[in-house]
Amino acid sequence: MFSKTISKAYYRKLLWKIDLFLLPLMWFSYGTQQADKNSLSTQAVFGIREDTGLISDQFNWLSTGFYLSFLIFEAPGNWLMQQVHTGRFLGVVMILWGVVVLVVAFAKNFTHLIILRIIQGALECTISPAFLLITGAWYKSHEHAFRSVIWATSNGGMNIITGVISYAIAEHAQNNPNGLAAWKGISLFLGALTIVLGILVFFILGTPREVRWLSRDERRAAISRVVANKTGSDREQRSEFKWDQAIQTLKDPQTYFFFFVTIINALPSSANTGTAPSFAVGIVWFLLCGWPSLRNPNIRFYLMLFSLLPAFAGLIALGLLPTDSMKWTRWGLYIMQATGTLPGLLIWTFVPSNVAGRTKKTVMTTVLFVAYSTGAAIGGQIIRPEDAPKYIRGLTVSGILYGVDFFCMLLWRTYYIFENRRRAKIIQDRGISQEESERLGKLNAEADMTDQENIHFIYQF
Repeated sequence: MFSKTISKAYYRKLLWKIDLFLLPLMWFSYGTQQADKNSLSTQAVFGIREDTGLISDQFNWLSTGFYLSFLIFEAPGNWLMQQVHTGRFLGVVMILWGVVVLVVAFAKNFTHLIILRIIQGALECTISPAFLLITGAWYKSHEHAFRSVIWATSNGGMNIITGVISYAIAEHAQNNPNGLAAWKGISLFLGALTIVLGILVFFILGTPREVRWLSRDERRAAISRVVANKTGSDREQRSEFKWDQAIQTLKDPQTYFFFFVTIINALPSSANTGTAPSFAVGIVWFLLCGWPSLRNPNIRFYLMLFSLLPAFAGLIALGLLPTDSMKWTRWGLYIMQATGTLPGLLIWTFVPSNVAGRTKKTVMTTVLFVAYSTGAAIGGQIIRPEDAPKYIRGLTVSGILYGVDFFCMLLWRTYYIFENRRRAKIIQDRGISQEESERLGKLNAEADMTDQENIHFIYQF
């Protein structure tokens, strides 16, 4: 194998180069997408409701409409991404949704806004699947969680940065009342930022086979280092859609764990909006939990389960405490919700780690993000204005969902352990050595076999 002729020092240097090219741009791009998606919450503070004549629950429907569109276009978006250059496809999509965010500044009413949000959802639905594909193509299984955590911390980081800039825009608008409205300035800023990042993504991001910033030897080394994942490398373009893999995905038990656990987790996470302090706590929590996964790759479920506990306890306590006192206690309990967002991301990382076969990955990713958008669309309706000020109904439902989420994750982890032991027994009964099993597993993966077909595949948990 080519990988045996390369020193560890060469691989370390190559990994550093990969990180420098990919992670900063992925951080800013993913964070900006999150800021674009959530920008209406900030714009609501600065007059978008009044200027566009939004009434009743129309504002909530702007969020729901976004996620419904996200859901509908997930499958065609992922299929198209399999056919073309990943980075260029994502770059074009980012430029287009940047234009949409810009045009929000010219919206006059609910109809304009809901149309733009639907288009925005259709375009933004591909960034997370693309980033999972890129993460799986470049990194080893034990690196997936921490590298994903790095670019996912931008959800909080960029929301803090864009929040500060948005308030600066608002202050300028307040000092110039005859000028551009603050919410319009925010749209123009975010739209322009997205377009610039989209151009960078077009030229820089992609899989090892696609990018231009690797030499020939670096490209071969980058591909060879991920062969051990047994999920299939980026050595060849695989644009053919294999219906047998798609059907197999629907029969795979882990498909239903991905689907239901993602929905259950997305419901309470989407119901609770973040603030700068909670974003900051979330960033620290993500990094603290992500770092140990580099040395102990099979602790992801433990990290997910542990992260649910503060969020669950905080929600239940918020629903029980009085609203007219204990302000700082309630604030602290609200901040605890930041830990509940980590499991959602770590669920995503099981796709590059535990799903093999190019078509199966595409279908599984679609299932995952259809579930995510379904949960997020419904979650936006859990906290209702009529339940103010205690929101007992919404908080109770969210707390119960975290409890159900905890139980389902335990079942999922048990399934992976059972499946690994079953495969190990079959391999032992056939008299296959560990070294030979490892070799056969890699060969099968490079032949585009799925994780179910490849008996030598080992699930990460």
